[in-house]
Amino acid sequence: MTLRSRVLILASALAVLGAIALASVLHASARAERRDHPRAGAAQVTPGTVTLTAPGRMVFRNMAWGPHRDELTTTPASAPSGPRTASGVKCLRFYAAAGTGVCLQAVHGPVSDTYRALVLDARLHPRAHYDVPGIPSRARVSPTGHYAAWTAFVGGDSYAGTDFSTRTAIVDTRTGTLIPSLEAFRVVKDGRTYHAADVNFWGVTFAPDDDTFYATLATQGSTYLVRGSLRARTLTTVHRNVECPSLSPDGTRVAYKKRVPGLPKDAPWRLYVLDLRTLRETPLAESRSVDDQAVWKDARTIVYALPGDYGADLYEMPADGTGKPRRISVSAVSPAFVG
Repeated sequence: MTLRSRVLILASALAVLGAIALASVLHASARAERRDHPRAGAAQVTPGTVTLTAPGRMVFRNMAWGPHRDELTTTPASAPSGPRTASGVKCLRFYAAAGTGVCLQAVHGPVSDTYRALVLDARLHPRAHYDVPGIPSRARVSPTGHYAAWTAFVGGDSYAGTDFSTRTAIVDTRTGTLIPSLEAFRVVKDGRTYHAADVNFWGVTFAPDDDTFYATLATQGSTYLVRGSLRARTLTTVHRNVECPSLSPDGTRVAYKKRVPGLPKDAPWRLYVLDLRTLRETPLAESRSVDDQAVWKDARTIVYALPGDYGADLYEMPADGTGKPRRISVSAVSPAFVG
């Protein structure tokens, strides 16, 4: 083959690759543009006032295509599939309690995105902001509104016992005092202080006493429910194979996702409820794999997200193992029941 032939082949290959790249960019751009326009038959979304103290409301991230995509929106908790009021505040993850919200946002830069956590007041005005070191994953606010927590996926660690690394932070929303990582807490496992390079924490859920919280600890290929104390700076293992716990309103049960042997590697979880007094596990009626931190709508019902045609849809289900799942809202995620 002559040099001229080789040059022509190389030039042709580069042209093909360039055309593919251009087509990909144009396709992505067209899809992004379509997302700015409402879909026929989708939820009705109009701008308005959203607060975190209005009684009987559900506030959540709207994922319906249109100009209010990714904004915090609200509906009556009794009619979650009805028309939505949009706030103008965009969040990737969100939660609220007692008139305080936490909103995890992307900050779009010229080269790459960074992330931050906003502490919001009852009218969604920012009170403080904090850098988040990776992609937002979970967010929670204590029942008193005095503490907020968030988890992010991060890169750069030399270990990955769970195939990923996380950072979980807790902030006192009254003073601004930040605990940037739960890895600073002392871990008590099986009655002894535990040290390991591969510990990861995620999925904080708070008790109403402004001290106790629960979270997931991952180490050596296993996960544990841990009970934390903000005052003592300790984390104590409670039960094995627990991820993304969510404490019930009365503080006696935890809803969580559990890895079940025999399920596909990419869909390994089932929802359970753990009685913290007896450590008895109750499998819930959802047969699909749920990768979410469930929310307690009330003492009897949990709400969670599953993938949908346009992001995610919300479902509710009894917390005692009876009944069956019911879809309550489409194109929605990160719900909080306020007021």
